[in-house]
Amino acid sequence: MTTSDSEIDNLAECAAAIAHPHRLTLLEALRAGPLNVEQLARRADLSVANTSRHLQILRRCYLVESSRQGKQVFYQLMDIAEYTALLTALRSIHERRNSAIRQLRADYLSAREKLAPVSQDELLALMQENKVQVIDVRPASEYANGHIDGAINVPLGELELRLSELPAGQEIVAYCRGPHCILSFEAVASLQALGFKARRLKEGPVQWEASGLTQARQ
Repeated sequence: MTTSDSEIDNLAECAAAIAHPHRLTLLEALRAGPLNVEQLARRADLSVANTSRHLQILRRCYLVESSRQGKQVFYQLMDIAEYTALLTALRSIHERRNSAIRQLRADYLSAREKLAPVSQDELLALMQENKVQVIDVRPASEYANGHIDGAINVPLGELELRLSELPAGQEIVAYCRGPHCILSFEAVASLQALGFKARRLKEGPVQWEASGLTQARQ
C-alpha cells in the first residue's frame, strides 16, 4: 500500500513527538497509570511549565489524553498496548543498530590484526641488521618526551606528505602509544595501500622502556 504525502507528514509529526528523551520519560511514567502535571514533573525532573509543553505535544499526536478531576488535570496513555508495541519496535531497531555497530567494530579490529605485528625482539634484530626503518606516528610533543632510539617522527596526519623521507625498498615498522593505539594501525594500512612493506610494532615506548630498552629524548 502506497503512503500518501499527507500520511507521511502525519507520521513524521508523530515520530517527532516521541523523538525526545523527556517525552519518552513522561510516557514511561504514565505506563503505571494516570498522573497529574506536578507528579509527572517530579518523575521527569522537569519544571511544571516544561512538562506541560511536552504533554501538549504528545496529546496532539494522540499518544496521551487528559481528564479533569476536581481542580487537577490528569494524563494517561491513550492506548497502553499501542504504546508498548511502539516501544518494542524501537527497542528492536536499537538492538539491531547496536549489533551492527558491534559487528563493524569486530570486523575493523579483525582486519587490523591481520597486519602481523612485530615483536620487540624481532624489531631489535631487524634494526641491528639495518633492515628496517622505524617511524613514530605520535604527535611531535609525545615523540620529544621519549621515543625508540633510531625512530623518526612522522605523525600520522603528515604521513602522505613525507613519504619521500622513507627509504624505498626497506620495510617500515610503525608504532604509537601502545598495543591498542590505532594510529599505528592506520599508518600501516596507508603505507601498505601505497605499496610499502609495512608492519606495526606490537608494543609502544612505555612497554619498550619497561623491558629495559633505552629511549631517546629531545
